[in-house]
Amino acid sequence: MRKMMFLLALLASACAAEAPAADPSLLRIAIPGTGQEIPARLCRPDVGGPVPLAVINHGSPANAAGRAGMAPQPCSAEAVRWFLARGFAVLLPLRRGYGAEGGLWAEGYGACASPDFAAGGRQTAQDIAAAVAAGRALPGIRPEGVLVVGQSAGGWGALALASAPPEGVVAVVNMAGGRGGWAGGQPNSVCAADRLVAAAGRFGQKARLPTVWIYTANDSFFGPDLARSMHQAFTAAGGRAQFAALPAFGNDGHSLFFGRGGSAVWGPVVERFLTDQGFRPR
Repeated sequence: MRKMMFLLALLASACAAEAPAADPSLLRIAIPGTGQEIPARLCRPDVGGPVPLAVINHGSPANAAGRAGMAPQPCSAEAVRWFLARGFAVLLPLRRGYGAEGGLWAEGYGACASPDFAAGGRQTAQDIAAAVAAGRALPGIRPEGVLVVGQSAGGWGALALASAPPEGVVAVVNMAGGRGGWAGGQPNSVCAADRLVAAAGRFGQKARLPTVWIYTANDSFFGPDLARSMHQAFTAAGGRAQFAALPAFGNDGHSLFFGRGGSAVWGPVVERFLTDQGFRPR
């Protein structure tokens, strides 16, 4: 019996030793007032600190079932490496309602016929703001000069954030931002597009951070005409926004930001924007 107990203890010890170590790049971030936490991956550049922070925010799949399978982008992702190469630390939060842990999805905008896109964007911005606050407090990170980048729903949330920016954020990069695309599961169909344009104008009323908007000619979520209309509404209301209309990319330009080879297309636009804003990451 003693020999058997010893063998079982030895086996348990071996199993514990073989268990994978926790990923040191993953953090937990509390979202104030919600009782929820979100995971986020922190990628650091191979340069001495303190370094500036870029907070990159993901989109939302057209099919709600796809949210559960999402995870923070790896540090090896092309878009992440582009910022790391320029001396930025990169924080990649996974917002409420996404990923294996799920939790309450907070970004809903209501019925497709009468959506409240501004409310959905503000919920996204709440998670981004929490990620910004957490990232600014990390060792080796500059608390000022934070760049917020968002793709699709993340870009829409970044524009909402620009209308009420948290401390430290100085500029926003909107990559194909919007909500309500692929309405009814159909490409090039958007829920109440006029309401999306109107919501962009509402964000522009209070947005004074410099922003750059990047859209492609073959975006199946938010096509060129709609993108232009949102931008015009935003700037007419007082928002500061450069606009970059890029050519078609792959089968669907909505994938440009995270797509293979995408940084060669959007990179020069963002590089010029950063230079114009006086970013000196290195």
